[in-house]
Amino acid sequence: MAKGWESKSVEEQQSLASQTPLTDEDRQRLSRERADKLRSLQALNLSRARVVQQLDRCTNDRYREMLQTELAHLDAEIQKLS
Repeated sequence: MAKGWESKSVEEQQSLASQTPLTDEDRQRLSRERADKLRSLQALNLSRARVVQQLDRCTNDRYREMLQTELAHLDAEIQKLS
């Protein structure tokens, strides 16, 4: 997965370089947006890991159903950011 992200990053950088030159302010904004997106994605993945771990240990059917709903929501959010 890291290799995929790395190649996308290179592709993105090449694409940006071929466009009109960016100002320093634009570069900083893009960096911040990208960092925010990566932080959000990391937080969602950590939450997903926690929910999966709780599902493994869960014995209550109602709680299991709630966790499965939460897992579906987290998967949808991760898909949006990816």
